Amino acid sequence: MFDLGKKTILLTGASSGIGAETAKVLGESGAHVIAHYVDDHEGVEQATREIPGDHKLLLSANFEEPGSARRLWREAVAWRGVVDVLVNNAAIMPETAISGSDEAWDLGWARALQVNLVEPASLTREAVLHFEDAGGGTVISLSSWAAQQGSSIATLSAYAATKSAIKALTQTIARNYAKDGVLAYIVAPGIVRTSMSLIAATARGGDDAVKSILPLGDLVPTAEVAAMIAFLSSGICRHLSGATIDMNGASYIR
Repeated sequence: MFDLGKKTILLTGASSGIGAETAKVLGESGAHVIAHYVDDHEGVEQATREIPGDHKLLLSANFEEPGSARRLWREAVAWRGVVDVLVNNAAIMPETAISGSDEAWDLGWARALQVNLVEPASLTREAVLHFEDAGGGTVISLSSWAAQQGSSIATLSAYAATKSAIKALTQTIARNYAKDGVLAYIVAPGIVRTSMSLIAATARGGDDAVKSILPLGDLVPTAEVAAMIAFLSSGICRHLSGATIDMNGASYIR
């Protein structure tokens, strides 16, 4: 799709969903792919099976552990001495019901903040420092349409809030580090055909009920999100830096 043969790309959350599809597309485009996962080694191996051995590195890190992102970054850079693109994709969707217990509320928010924001923020910081020395680089962060309008599912307030926060972080990087050659983009999908979409389907009364509220009548394919990430990784449209790219099939138009 795009010639990424000169790019080394660190992709978080590469073992399933958007991440797994993105790993495949980046590999097909010739990139050297550093595929992060937590514990699903079989999943990340499957996602990267078509990538030649000398073009991939599989690294495990659990973002629920403070400092894990910094360790991941050091291991990623050590492989080839450089990382050109960081894709912040890894995220969790804990349910935080207002009507639930205090313990469940506190735990859900703590996990969402740690995995979806604190560790990706540390990873982004490491990337920007690296890009300043390298003469430039790219950050791509996965947000959500829930970050733009709030979630329609009451139990996903923590998820929506963290997806809004990662958007603001990435925009701040775009505004302040463009002079250093750092590009930063936000991709904000609607309901994507992944295991996470099962939560949306359950909350709305099933798959058909979800499709009925979508103008295109279907969920966002992971392949389309992966293609957008590959396009942004190529760097061929510098003046999109700072943009939030909505991918929701006209379900939410700003």
